[in-house]
Parts: sequence; structure tokens; C-alpha cells
Amino acid sequence: MTDRVVVLGAGYAGAGAVTTLEDELADAEITWVSEHDYHLVLHEVHRVIRDPDAEDAITIPVEDIKSRDTAFVQGRVDGVDVEERTVTLDDGSEIEYDYLLIGLGSATAFYGIPGLAEHAHTLKSLGDARSIHDDVRRAASEATPADPTRVVVGGAGISGIQIAGEIAEYRDIHDAPIEITLVEALEQIMPGRDADLQRRVRRMVEARGIEILTDDPITEATGDVVHFEGRDPVDHDVLVWAGGVTGQDALEGAGVDANHNRVTADATFRTSDDRVFAVGDAAAIEIDGTDVPPTAQAAWDAADVAAANVARAIEGRPLRTWSYEDKGTVLSVGEEAIAHDVMYFPLGTFDSLPARFLKKAIGARWIASVTSVRRALSAWSVL
Repeated sequence: MTDRVVVLGAGYAGAGAVTTLEDELADAEITWVSEHDYHLVLHEVHRVIRDPDAEDAITIPVEDIKSRDTAFVQGRVDGVDVEERTVTLDDGSEIEYDYLLIGLGSATAFYGIPGLAEHAHTLKSLGDARSIHDDVRRAASEATPADPTRVVVGGAGISGIQIAGEIAEYRDIHDAPIEITLVEALEQIMPGRDADLQRRVRRMVEARGIEILTDDPITEATGDVVHFEGRDPVDHDVLVWAGGVTGQDALEGAGVDANHNRVTADATFRTSDDRVFAVGDAAAIEIDGTDVPPTAQAAWDAADVAAANVARAIEGRPLRTWSYEDKGTVLSVGEEAIAHDVMYFPLGTFDSLPARFLKKAIGARWIASVTSVRRALSAWSVL
């Protein structure tokens, strides 16, 4: 009997896993499920905040990634039942599987802060980026230099910094009256990162005219004000939250061990159910006592091993063990970029043209790996 393999999600983990499964499994019936019929190069989606036309370069139709023999089902996953081995979609339909690979990505964590989910934009999708752009543009069109638009970005990790940088770029291109404030609950931006990197990123962010507020958490958000534990409230016309991640609600009650709806898996990506594997942001993986970070870098690095292990499980072969290795940090602040501790680079922290080139090269390499070099080159100017 032909084994039915179902892959959930079209992010880095899902897209990478599908192409590997197609190479590894000649006889299996592969079904790829995603809410959208395209793969989004998520680590570049902030570019759409500045220029919505950028979306063409960072969205890749699933038909350009998968083979003809792989079935694609467009729909939002509503639930997983490992006892029945079924996936339920939001239209009520069910998909049966013999082996399941969960790569649904993550959702935004609001940590129970009153009003935050109701009043803040997030950046988890192409629609989110368009919505931020539209609100910033609309608010700026009604503002004046004496009464500028106030944008608050909560969370000063890589995502929050890149969001603030793109809004600053939009401000400068359009000579728009916009004030931008980047907020971080902890003492430093990019918490937990190298101190030299933190200092240099802070200088780069402040050079773009972005105010940074640290060491004071947001306690409440309303439609026009953000409240803090210690400092005075800050007015906003547009509020964006990039403060944390959690698992997808669709995985609640799936019947596998999980932590905040992120499925617990070991270094082989196998979960508490032998026929269910999890990879990318949807998976909570600990290796040698350290949690693997929910990053694009980790997801696309893990996808090949996770998919190969699904094939090995079907064939009764021993599973491979994945080891996570941080390849460094690269981020943008508008048109500028900075890189730190990048594998194979002799420099510690660097910016300017080498960092900008490296950031583009990383995005182009991923696009080429799932489609073609031609498509990667056509996206180069946007990355």
C-alpha cells in the first residue's frame, strides 16, 4: 500500500521539506497543505512595509516549487488528530495521512498584555506587511511637521528593528512627517546577543532618527496610547508588535507533547507520536540543553534532515540526528545592513557594502534552492 505523507505549511520548513521528500520518496503519495498558494520569503517581508511592489520578488508560487506528482491543498489547518491520523481544514474537510510533517510556523505571542492583540499590527504574513504600509501611509497623509504621525514598534529583536528601519526608509523616501519609537522591555535591544553587536545596531538605528526606549515593559495598549510599567504613556497612530512567538492554535489538542502549542520534538524531529514529525517554528527542540531558536536560518537548515527522516521512518531505517549550528546574524535597518559572527567570514561584526551584499546573497541563495537562479537574480534588488 502507498504511504500517504502530508506536509503542513509553506514556510521555510515546509517548502524545503517538500523538495527533499520528492527526492527521497519515489512511491509515496505526498500532499502539501498551506493557507496560501505561495511560499513567502518571510525574513524579507518587512520590505513590503516600505514598498508593496516588493511582494512579487519574495512570493514564490507553490507550483514553481513542488513537482507535478505532489498534490497541493490550499486551506487553513484547523486541527490535527493523531489517533485518527487526520488533518482538519477550516472548511471542515479532512485529509488522512500515514506520516505527518508539521511545519506550520509560529504565531505572535502577546503575553496577556491588555489591548495589545486588539490594537497592534503583527508581521507574520504578506497581508500583515501590506496592512502596516497602508496604515503608515494613511496616517502620514493626514499629518503635518507640527503634528507628525507617531509609530511605535514593540520588541527590539531582529524583526522589530527591521520593521522600524523600513518605516524610516518610507519616511525618508516620501519626506513624510513620521516619528518612530522602538520599545524593548529588557535593558538592551537585541536581548541576549553579543554586546558589540547590540551597540553597533543601536547606533545604526538611532542614526535613522528612531527613538529607542528600553528597560520598561508595555503593560497595556489602547487605540492611541501605549502604557508602560514605569515611564509616561506614549501616543501612537500606528502600533506594531514584534515581541515574541508562540505555537499555532491549530496544534492545540493534537495529541502530541507540546509547549505553548509548539510541538515537542527531539533532534530527529520525531514527536511523541512515531508517525508525526515537526520542524521549524512549529517545533520546540532542545539539543544539548539548549533550545533551538525559532529562526528562518534554523528552519531551512533543518528541513532536509526532517524530510529525510520521514522517508527513513517509512523505510524502517535509522533516523538521522540533526545538530544546530548558529551561522551568524545578519539584519537590515532600511537600506543599511550589519552582520555578526558569520560562518566562514574572518570579520567579527561588519556593516556597509559587505553586509548589504551578504544579506542579499542569503535571500537569493534560498530562493535559488527552492526554484531557480534566474528567479533569485530577479529578486536581488528587493532583498
